[in-house]
Amino acid sequence: MKKEINRYIDSNKDRFISELFDFLRIPSISSNSLHQSDMNKAAGFVKSHLVAAGADFADIIQTNGHPVVYAEKFVSEELPTVLIYGHYDVQPADPVELWNSPPFEPIIKDNKIYARGACDDKGQMFMHIKALEYLVASNNLNCNLKYLFEGEEEIGSVSLENFIVNNKEKLKADLVLISDTAMIDNETPSIIYGLKGITYFDITITGPSKDLHSGINGGTVSNPINVLCGIIGKLKDEQNKITIPGFYDDILTPSENDKRYLEQVDFDVEQYKSEFGLIETSGEDGYSTLEQISFRPTLDVNGIWGGHNGQGAKTIIPSKAHAKISMRLVPGQSAEKVINSFVDYFKSLTPSSVSVEINAIASCESALTPTDSIAFKAAELAMFETFGKKPIPMRIGGSIPVVSLFEKHLNANSILMGFGLNSDDIHSPNEHFGVFNFLKGIETLPIFINKYGILFQKEEFSQLETKHN
Repeated sequence: MKKEINRYIDSNKDRFISELFDFLRIPSISSNSLHQSDMNKAAGFVKSHLVAAGADFADIIQTNGHPVVYAEKFVSEELPTVLIYGHYDVQPADPVELWNSPPFEPIIKDNKIYARGACDDKGQMFMHIKALEYLVASNNLNCNLKYLFEGEEEIGSVSLENFIVNNKEKLKADLVLISDTAMIDNETPSIIYGLKGITYFDITITGPSKDLHSGINGGTVSNPINVLCGIIGKLKDEQNKITIPGFYDDILTPSENDKRYLEQVDFDVEQYKSEFGLIETSGEDGYSTLEQISFRPTLDVNGIWGGHNGQGAKTIIPSKAHAKISMRLVPGQSAEKVINSFVDYFKSLTPSSVSVEINAIASCESALTPTDSIAFKAAELAMFETFGKKPIPMRIGGSIPVVSLFEKHLNANSILMGFGLNSDDIHSPNEHFGVFNFLKGIETLPIFINKYGILFQKEEFSQLETKHN
């Protein structure tokens, strides 16, 4: 099958890349209401390409937020069903001045596609549409396929849970397949089996009702920026441990398999520092960089502002100070419990001379998927066939909210087969996705679907035979 796929890719790769470029030119920024028409345009693009690839039908379904694109390719009731998830929305491109080329004018440089969304997640999502095209054109499809492509992943998938709950029968599947993750490197594939959860907060500290003269009023009025910085400074101790009471109480200890998988990763901390321009790594004392990425929760200030930010001096005590703070959670931790604990603790650190407003604007639970399933075996076999090397199972620091939602509402586990790299600068200026990686995904995904269909039917037959005997 690999040879046939590669012949198809060689004959069509220029078209595949050209079509992806058309997709990347759409600034589908879900967090900005000014881009509502672009969100609709992107959804229309996805729908039309699913139909062109061979889907029986595709539909744009409105939600309370941005629309969902749903499609199906049905083969037989006797065959398993795979639900493929992705997202067509992207992060804002700010700061635009740090891009080496316009973020929504894709280019190829050093065999990498540069554009916002190139890797996260348009390029990886589009691989699945091209995989469908090959499977239909070659008549090699031995699974029923469903597609759920949303437009709110970058803002916490806020409308998706209601959509899933209200469409359980439509979305019913034996497996969920997602490509929104990274490999170790182009020679070392990996399958992600663990994701961190997340909580995200908007915080505003208010002091005086208006900006005040810092000479006349300095020393007598609490400065909200000073207060905010002081509170943030108390959220971690000198060992970089998060100080929220009870924060670590429920964490599940990594299993022996978790530790064994981690030992297989060839991680070079010096290369890691060089790649990101770090003088030194930091983090919770007592854990290696890789252990922190995989197994430990985090707390980070994602943005902070207030007062005068323009050119020159303006001597004021500002009325307000703002921050955005997120925490990445690990298995055992409850997002709801962490939210409540954080709010209570932050308020306890806030002096009575100011007021504080804390809004939890996004959250999701962590997720662990089984590594002993036939789906995981099919993924291993597919990647071994296309890379010539067995993939390494990994837990990562990223969050994909829908994984826990699919488990909760559809009772379906996910396989996370991503083809990006951690160096692809997702969420940063100059995001990119290797042409190699894009085409390798198109090569590997049909093989996975084929192998999953074969293994699923073998297991079904084995279970029937055992029951009969």
